[in-house]
Amino acid sequence: MAAASGNRARDKYSVLLPTYNERENLPLIVWLLVRSFQESGGNFEIIVIDDGSPDGTREVAEQLEKIYGSDKILLRPRAKKLGLGTAYIHGMQHATGNFIIIMDADLSHHPKFIPEFIKKQKEGNFDIVSGTRYKGNGGVYGWDLKRKIIRLYRKEVLQKLMEKCVSKGYVFQMEMIVRARQLGYTIGEVPISFVDRVYGESKLGGNEIVSFLKGLLTLFATT
Repeated sequence: MAAASGNRARDKYSVLLPTYNERENLPLIVWLLVRSFQESGGNFEIIVIDDGSPDGTREVAEQLEKIYGSDKILLRPRAKKLGLGTAYIHGMQHATGNFIIIMDADLSHHPKFIPEFIKKQKEGNFDIVSGTRYKGNGGVYGWDLKRKIIRLYRKEVLQKLMEKCVSKGYVFQMEMIVRARQLGYTIGEVPISFVDRVYGESKLGGNEIVSFLKGLLTLFATT
């Protein structure tokens, strides 16, 4: 048991965050991610892969890197928009964690689910943990190729899958799971309620916005 808890302490989670014109969302998603990891006690890094956003996303990421530290926020930009699959490959080359979390910077998912992914992975020693979309009433929400999903992978499993995948864009995420099943990797699932997006049907609570702004003020005051 001691060995298991020792391994647990050494686990590190690298969040890959591809961005394109996410200047407004990025500070909030990073703040929510940092808070989620701090509350759960996980060791983490957030790798921002900006594809030459014209709206100043890169400059915002540079500020976040200064605020949180370059050990926690790693800006690894690319010159132009080159697609989701290659963004993950690019990000993974810079990842130092033994687990990789893939999510989107557009606030379509709340980072508060991440501790559940980590817990699920440990429970079943899964190779991959995928978010399953549920509506608020518990029914499964229909798959839509454009619907992005949070996923957690063992780093070596993701590397192998990347070598096999040929799709571009959102289809790439679907192909990853199909290939994972073909290769016999174990997949755990965490239900993510459809209404629990940061924006959308249930908007970010007023208290959360207030504490986000307070948190930002504190950070800017101390850097």
